[in-house]
This record gives sequence, C-alpha cells and structure tokens, in this order.
Amino acid sequence: MNNNFSNNVVFQKYDINRIIRETKNGYKSKVIWFTGISGSGKSTISNILEKILFKHNINTYVLDGDNVRSGLCSDLTFSSCDRNENIRRISEVSKLMLDAGIMVLVSVISPYKQQRLIASKIIGKDNFIEVFIDTPINICEDRDPKGLYKKSRANEICNFTGINSVYEAPEKPDIYLDGTISLEENVKNLIQQLYINNIIFFSTYS
Repeated sequence: MNNNFSNNVVFQKYDINRIIRETKNGYKSKVIWFTGISGSGKSTISNILEKILFKHNINTYVLDGDNVRSGLCSDLTFSSCDRNENIRRISEVSKLMLDAGIMVLVSVISPYKQQRLIASKIIGKDNFIEVFIDTPINICEDRDPKGLYKKSRANEICNFTGINSVYEAPEKPDIYLDGTISLEENVKNLIQQLYINNIIFFSTYS
C-alpha cells in the first residue's frame, strides 16, 4: 500500500520557496538540534535561546520532545522502534519548518547515534546543527525536574535513558556545551559558536 501511494505522489513545487523566504527574512533558516539526557538543560537553554533570537527578529519555533509526544507522537511508546519513529517524525516536521524560513530549535533526548544521523540526513547536513549538552547523570538526577529519575529508580517506568536505557553521546557534535558550568556561561558559549559558524548575525548574550 505504501509503495503504491509513493508511486502516485508527485512533489509539487511552489513559486515562493525557502530561498525567497530567507531573503525576505534576512537570515538563513537552520535546525538547531539539542541532545542530552533528561535534566541536562536542553529545554531550559532552548527556551532562553528562543527568547534571544525572538528579540533579534528571528522567527523561531521549539519542538520539545514531551510536547511533540503529547500530540503528533502520542501513539508511540519508548521502545527502540517507536523512539526511532518519534525522531523521524520530528525530523520531517523540522524539514517543513526549515523550508518555511523558520529557525527550528529541537529539544529531544535522541539517545542513539543512528537516530541523530537519520535526522541529519532528513533535514540535510548543512541545515543541521547538533548541540550536545554534556551534563553528568548525578547532576541531572539531583535536578530531576519531572520526577522521572525517582520513578525510574522505583521501577515505576522502564526504558528510561541513562538508567535502564543507553544514551550514546555524540563524539563530534557541532557545538559542545559543558553541563557542569553555569547556565549563563553555556548560553554565552552557544551564542558565540552560532555566530562564529554564521548561523546568527550577533555575538552578544542579550
């Protein structure tokens, strides 16, 4: 059925494309993909970055892992297979937003290297900026903002990344953030790296 459907689908091109949108916006759209274990700071840093970008008139949207799972991916479990499908869907949505000229911030654990590779291929390597927030599990567990580590330790949830499910850390992320330093320093470092790599046109944390 899927093959028949694919054979009868013709991609429709429209006159207003990504290049035209980017020219109008005055900046290039990218996907900034934050990865790290639960409690590492992905959502917090994404939120701060979005506010800074918004202040500089950059159109943004944050695709948060939990938010996406509450709707688009609410039918998926946390099995390896469903986690892969979760990342595929997020990647395809990111690709659409990228074409719309939006700076997309993805905040999702994405624990497996293969998942992030697939995301990069779907989105396009030149459009995909992988940001690894390297926060030790003891710090994440002390924070435990959603109470998930406590539930995992009590065997109330399974397949929890870092406890009873593996997290494969990026070996060469585009941007590395040290989760043991202050939030402010990490955001400053992130802004600086995005500026150096010509993703944004300002270099100050404000």
